[in-house]
Amino acid sequence: MNELSSSPGTSAARRTVFRGGPILTMGPRGTVESIVVRGDRVEAVGERSLGDAAVADGAAVVELAGRTLVPGFVDAHCHLSVTALEAEWLDCRDLTDESTLAAGMRALADARPHVEWIRGCRWDESTGLRPTLRVLDEATGDRPAIVVHHTFHQAVVNSSALDRLGIGRRSAAVDEDVERGPDGLATGLLTERAFGRAHAESVRAFTDPDRYDELLVARARALHEHGITAVHDAAVDATAEARYRALASSGALPVSVLVMPAATPFLSNDLGERLDGPVTGEGDEWLRVGPVKCFADGGVAPAIDVHHHGHHVAFGQRFDDLADAVLTATDRGFRVAVHAMGNAGVAAALDAFTAAARRRPGSDHRFRLEHAGLASAAQARRAAGLGAVGVVQPGFVEHVGRSTAGFAPDDATWLPFATLIEAGVPVAGSSDDPCGPIDPLHCALLGERRHTSGGIPVTPSESVPVADWLRAYTSGAALAGGQEGERGSLQAGLRADLAVLAPTTTGPSSFRVDATWIGGREVFGRTSGTD
Repeated sequence: MNELSSSPGTSAARRTVFRGGPILTMGPRGTVESIVVRGDRVEAVGERSLGDAAVADGAAVVELAGRTLVPGFVDAHCHLSVTALEAEWLDCRDLTDESTLAAGMRALADARPHVEWIRGCRWDESTGLRPTLRVLDEATGDRPAIVVHHTFHQAVVNSSALDRLGIGRRSAAVDEDVERGPDGLATGLLTERAFGRAHAESVRAFTDPDRYDELLVARARALHEHGITAVHDAAVDATAEARYRALASSGALPVSVLVMPAATPFLSNDLGERLDGPVTGEGDEWLRVGPVKCFADGGVAPAIDVHHHGHHVAFGQRFDDLADAVLTATDRGFRVAVHAMGNAGVAAALDAFTAAARRRPGSDHRFRLEHAGLASAAQARRAAGLGAVGVVQPGFVEHVGRSTAGFAPDDATWLPFATLIEAGVPVAGSSDDPCGPIDPLHCALLGERRHTSGGIPVTPSESVPVADWLRAYTSGAALAGGQEGERGSLQAGLRADLAVLAPTTTGPSSFRVDATWIGGREVFGRTSGTD
């Protein structure tokens, strides 16, 4: 039996039929032969005859010619409001030495004489680059400068920036997130919460409303070529939230955005006055408030407590105020998403979820465990019992494989994707862009193949097939955002956000995005030239 339903007010809207290739609904109908779109909604899914009848009735037709149709991808954890600003910063990802960094920062300073901060982004030490305070001082002089690491949990700043932040090279103040040399002087390296303060201070220089709106729109449009039709922005401050609201009210948002409010400065659990604002679920399909973002541990300093070859090993940074932050947020009517990279961070997140569930039994908390970079099977089963969703990043295979250097704990697993799924934890796919690659199809391959570009294996037993990643980036991500009633699967009445995938010659399970449709309209197409 075909599924038939029309959305209110669409009786005279345009109709389009997709047929001629596998259509993966990611819903109860499984794989079907035809889908009918009316206006911005899916009208019906079913057999080939369904589409043929609609075409005979005057509907336009898109012949898939063997290509695969899936719901539009939802990136369940990215930082669109930050990556949009990268057009104003020096891209350091391909820089290999101090001299090229200095030349780039100097050129940026000269090109933007009226911008208060000089900022570089996506520094990656695997290229050989090691930013230093001395180099930044020589390149930018008295203007504050910052070079942000690709993990977005540490940065190197110059002397002027240290003074601006109230740290000072010679300050006697003790801050565990400020590195100091043997002489007691700050080296310029700031991690975790100290980095969060530097980020908040420096990013203000780049948030002129008109320019910020232009950059947000440009970056969001660039997501279309990856089949991404919606994002969960996983750390939104007051300024970014205001810009999103302005764009949504004018109809200018190129993708749907789920806003995840976070503290200012970044990387803390003090949400302050934001807890008095709109709560999770408020908004509409283009812009909705999601869970608030909290932190259990660090990113470059994940909280890890394991055994390695029988020896106890514990290190990393824990956020001791997490439990109180989660209870306060849930008491105010918010759902919560907790950054938990190490297994001790995961344990702290699960403890906080348990306390919140006991205080408000029967509520659909939809707890989100962000990253779960290192976890055990027992923790996965506990997360499943709490109804938590694992919001994970298959693209992390690359840098986790490089950075862990063969460190394989006895009692926990890196990037335990298969373990989570086997325990019954719904998994949502995401990029953590700019901290990981944005392309869902590239990330899906990494999640299946489980080795780095250099051939380093990363717990191959945790491999998850590309077909399951497609589900994670669609219905799984929608579930994580509480959006299953509007997107993530192809069912009558849901949004007609679609991605057309074509197989490539680069290997099994490899695809590219041929076209992206949002609200029943093509916004990107390789063959049509739409962009």
